[in-house]
Amino acid sequence: MQRSYSKKAFPWDNACMESFPSILKSEWLNRFKIRDYNQAYRLIFEYLEAFYNTKRIHSHCDFMSPDKFERVYKRAHTKAELLAG
Repeated sequence: MQRSYSKKAFPWDNACMESFPSILKSEWLNRFKIRDYNQAYRLIFEYLEAFYNTKRIHSHCDFMSPDKFERVYKRAHTKAELLAG
């Protein structure tokens, strides 16, 4: 693996990291008037744990939530290990 040092105006290396904050702001944070750091921390934690990982579908997870995708993946690999072993 080779580390990439992209130049300005070459967003492909960090496209997922560029899109996540915009999703977070548009889907969640713009609904609230944030008073302090602790409130912002709680709101982001709530978004990640209560919605983003459990309910929001992702195209890279075959249009499942990350939690559901992980359960399906573990179940499939457990069955494969039982059949192989």
